[in-house]
Amino acid sequence: MTENGAPRMHRRWLIAIVVALILTGGAGTLWWRGTPSDGSGRRPARALFTPEERAPDGVRIRVEILNATATPRLAQGATRLLRDRGFDVVATGNSPARRDSTLVLDRTNHPEWARLVARVLGRSGAVELRPDTSRYVDVTVLLGADWRPPANALHP
Repeated sequence: MTENGAPRMHRRWLIAIVVALILTGGAGTLWWRGTPSDGSGRRPARALFTPEERAPDGVRIRVEILNATATPRLAQGATRLLRDRGFDVVATGNSPARRDSTLVLDRTNHPEWARLVARVLGRSGAVELRPDTSRYVDVTVLLGADWRPPANALHP
């Protein structure tokens, strides 16, 4: 080390520059995500607070999820998603038939419930009425190869 402390001074400057770069990058990222595409400088309220589709309060919607793909554990991802949104997933398993696309089946003549499950899974148009009173479920989901579970870092 020299008499005037030059190496220590260089280290402090280097640390200050690194911290400034990190803060600038973080601020730039927040600005980029927060900038609306219309150039108004303001974000609309619906962009800030997007409500999640959920099961209605006080209503028990029983759901069966069947994996109709060769991908293992796909039903567990759908189960987690639906339970997080208030649905009662009472059964999971594998379907004997394979499917390319996900299909939601209304079992108890409650089409609004089946459509709600489909929307939560990201499949708004794939709903069919197939009543089946022998099953203890309101909705059956046949997960197809097109369905991917959402990324969720909080679940192991």
